[in-house]
Amino acid sequence: MNKCIMSVDDSPTIRSSISFCLENAGYDVIDAVDGQDATEKLEKIRADGQNLSLIITDINMPKMDGLTFIKKVKESDFRFIPILVLTTEGDSAMIKKGKEAGAAGWLVKPFQPEQLLWAIKRLIWLK
Repeated sequence: MNKCIMSVDDSPTIRSSISFCLENAGYDVIDAVDGQDATEKLEKIRADGQNLSLIITDINMPKMDGLTFIKKVKESDFRFIPILVLTTEGDSAMIKKGKEAGAAGWLVKPFQPEQLLWAIKRLIWLK
């Protein structure tokens, strides 16, 4: 059984790039367009009894931003799922806020597929 990763980003291009990279590496991917959509999909995952290995999220999104989403995840049944932030935000103050919210890792866009896969393997296998 493949490990399942949720990708949360409001950019269709970024979601497509992440999905392409992860699916070619053998992962199953669930896409969400923002934190609100991701929260709804997490409820369905929980109700269906599916397993989730990792969440990748952007920070700047409509409806529910990444920091708010991370905090909601860390207060839910999914609190032990590692969260990797993939964003254009590289400011140290923002990274600190993300880590305080519960992010386990941080990558700045644009990303290299090898860099993303390395970070994912590190977070999933340390879990």
